[in-house]
Amino acid sequence: MSSTTGTISGSAERWGPLWGARPADWALSEDQQIPTYEEALRRVELEPGQLVLDIGCGVGAFLRLVCDRDARAFGIDASETLLAVARERVPDGDLRVGDMEALPYDDDTFDLVTGFNSFFFANDIVAALREAGRVAKPGAPVIIQVWGQHERNDLEAMKELVRPFMPPRPADAPPEPDYAKPGVLEDIATQAGLTPERAFDTTWAYEYPDDDTLRRALVAPAGIAVLVGPDHEQEVKDAILAGLVSHRTPDGGYRLRNEFRYLIARA
Repeated sequence: MSSTTGTISGSAERWGPLWGARPADWALSEDQQIPTYEEALRRVELEPGQLVLDIGCGVGAFLRLVCDRDARAFGIDASETLLAVARERVPDGDLRVGDMEALPYDDDTFDLVTGFNSFFFANDIVAALREAGRVAKPGAPVIIQVWGQHERNDLEAMKELVRPFMPPRPADAPPEPDYAKPGVLEDIATQAGLTPERAFDTTWAYEYPDDDTLRRALVAPAGIAVLVGPDHEQEVKDAILAGLVSHRTPDGGYRLRNEFRYLIARA
């Protein structure tokens, strides 16, 4: 069966250059997220040889877990730069640049589809999840991960600082809901034609060894350093550091606890 030919406005052009600006610095955070991926995999049956698509696969940390379980790794991301790192880590994977709103795969292909803190970067999250369901085999799980309750996320202080610099949503994009609110993910998944099965939360922490690593890591996601520009980058880095000083550990590092919300839905 052929892949979609819809005219949905894609998000890759907007986000690809930003996310790909500093891949090594982004990896400082993505590589720490493995416990959150394992928490999701614990709740689905992944068998050797099955096909897994990770949407917004970044530098390939999750897909490395997939390969380690002898499943077949497929990934799509907006950034060719991030994918270059992922290809080194997952040399046998099928990794492509593309839009999550218009996936370049046939219908009913994958045994598992995942999106870890990625679906909400779509111009239209319902369209992105509809595509995830289209390429999943009937009844296959689709894992959706978003941030949890704001007051339970230490990174919220950083997010407040950088939100004014974020690129505006396209004029024709639907309003963005608060994904952390109970029932929101279930409603979005249902609109996309998926069947919500189970929601759960988990708490886990990023750890950075010193001030410099924290600064580098936290201006890498979503191209924050690019968006603020070279004239303001150091100012923003220092503001992030000041906003997170209460999370400094006795050895001079930082530990940032965050809650993540997941929904497992079925295609």
